[in-house]
Amino acid sequence: MTTEALPDIADAADHVGAASRRGALLGIVFAAAGMACVGSSVAVSAAITDAPLFTLQSVRYALAALLLLAVARVTGWRVPRPRGREWLWLAGVATAGLVLFNVGVVRGVAHAEPAVIGVAVAAVPMLLAVVPAVATRTLPARSVIIGAMVVTAGAVVVEGFGRTDAAGVGYALLVLVCEAGFTLLAVPVLPRLGAFGVSFHSVWMATAGMAVVGVTTEGPAAVTTLDTGDLLAALHLAAVVTTLAFLLWFTAVKRLGSGRAGLLTGVVPVAAAGLGVPLHGIVPGPMVWIGTAVVALGLVIGLSRSPSRRVRTRRLGRSRRSVSRAGS
Repeated sequence: MTTEALPDIADAADHVGAASRRGALLGIVFAAAGMACVGSSVAVSAAITDAPLFTLQSVRYALAALLLLAVARVTGWRVPRPRGREWLWLAGVATAGLVLFNVGVVRGVAHAEPAVIGVAVAAVPMLLAVVPAVATRTLPARSVIIGAMVVTAGAVVVEGFGRTDAAGVGYALLVLVCEAGFTLLAVPVLPRLGAFGVSFHSVWMATAGMAVVGVTTEGPAAVTTLDTGDLLAALHLAAVVTTLAFLLWFTAVKRLGSGRAGLLTGVVPVAAAGLGVPLHGIVPGPMVWIGTAVVALGLVIGLSRSPSRRVRTRRLGRSRRSVSRAGS
């Protein structure tokens, strides 16, 4: 090989870089769409406040598991079987990210205004950016950290603040940890199981967990008290907020990594506020608009990271040295 091959190497590197950018852009779109789906749950939740919530959640996850199986049947996707420690990671996703998260939300709103729980969820981007870096003993990307701080601030402005007591603070912290755990505990198994495998196995595990919580706290007959409105709400939560949102989200995490994908959780309160206009005729106030602008700024900061010219030059330099040694 001679130096004449250098243009081909540069062209190949540019092609790989373009493919990587397209993959990242798709990841951003998937994450934003998934979080918009999650934001739609706010409107539905307002209609099921009188339902046995843990029982309804178990019905929701059971329906989601069936929908995922139907998707697999129609598309021909294979449902991968977990191996060894993968069962533990998936159990963690289901237990922390789904069962305990819902327990924290339901119990938390009895001690705190919903905005307090919303602010806890708004802090998730910081955990998703920092925890993986600490676990791997690496420095987190500065742009992601700054973007996460700005997104969190904007989401807090959108959510507002609320009154709470000590128990409410505790439940808010539980919600924060569990929401972050939903993504972080899935990262080790995503490469092999994929978004579909993680979604399906975590959902059926959560069905069993929520059924146990529902029977224990609401009684085995609680399922018979669900009316048509409750079941329609459960279907929406299963189809849009679980099946669709989970597949979009885990695909995005696989493409972007937890840190950059975590920035898109700031879309949830913005989407919830935006959906309030057509669904309830509630026009967002000035603070919501300001918070939305801050979230958008944080996303630009955290997601606009691209390889610097110095990095590209260094890579090309290494290629030249490699070619030179090969030709000698």
